Amino acid sequence: MKRNIKIATAVAAGALAVGGVLAVGPVTADTGGAAPVAGQTTSQSMLTNDQHQARHHGDDADGIRHDGTCTGAALASQGTLTAAQKATLASMAEEEKLAHDLYTAFAERYDVRVFERIATAETQHLTAVRTLLDRYDVTDPTVGKPAGEFTDPAVQATYDRLLKQGEGSLSGALEAGRTFETDDIAALTKALSGLTAPDTRQVYTNLLAASERHLTAFEHWIADE
Repeated sequence: MKRNIKIATAVAAGALAVGGVLAVGPVTADTGGAAPVAGQTTSQSMLTNDQHQARHHGDDADGIRHDGTCTGAALASQGTLTAAQKATLASMAEEEKLAHDLYTAFAERYDVRVFERIATAETQHLTAVRTLLDRYDVTDPTVGKPAGEFTDPAVQATYDRLLKQGEGSLSGALEAGRTFETDDIAALTKALSGLTAPDTRQVYTNLLAASERHLTAFEHWIADE
C-alpha cells in the first residue's frame, strides 16, 4: 500500500530571487486592430501582430507531452529519490504553477501572445511534475490552490513581486518573465546534479530545455522594446 509522504515545499534559498523593477509607461492592450500597441518600437509596429508573435512565440517546439516526455518518447523507468530530492520535486510543482499563473495574468493584461502560449506550456509542465509526484508518493502542494495562491510563503512572495513588476507595463512583464525563466533554469540545473532516477532526470531535462526556449522568447521581445 502506498504511504503518503508529506514533503516540505520550501524552495532553496535564492532559487526564485527577484531583481528590481523596470518601470516604464503603461501599455494599452491591442484590441486586435492594425494600429500598433502603445510603447512598441518602430521596428515592432512595422510587423503585423501575427508576424511578430510567430517570430517570438515561446512555444515548446519539440512537443513536450503532459507526462514530461517529448513526442514519441515513453516516460523512463522509476528510480529512487532521496528525501531532499522529493522536497525539490514538490517545489518544482509550485514553480510551474507560479509560471502558469503569472503568465496567465499577464496574458489577460497585454495583447502579447507569448504569455498565453508559454502559460499553456506551463500547464503541461505542471502535469508532468504531478505525474512524478504520484509515482513517488509525494504530496502535491498545488492541489486546491486557486490562481495566485501558493503553499510556500517564499513562492507566494516571489509571485507577488513578479506580478507587481509586470502590472505597470509590458516591459516590466517581459522582464519578470525573463527573471523567472533565468531562475528556473538555475533551479533545474541544480536539481539535476546528483539525480539518478531516470524518469525524473527525463522530465527535468525536458523542462530545462523548455525554460531555455522561453527565456530566448522573452529576450527577443525585450530586445525589440
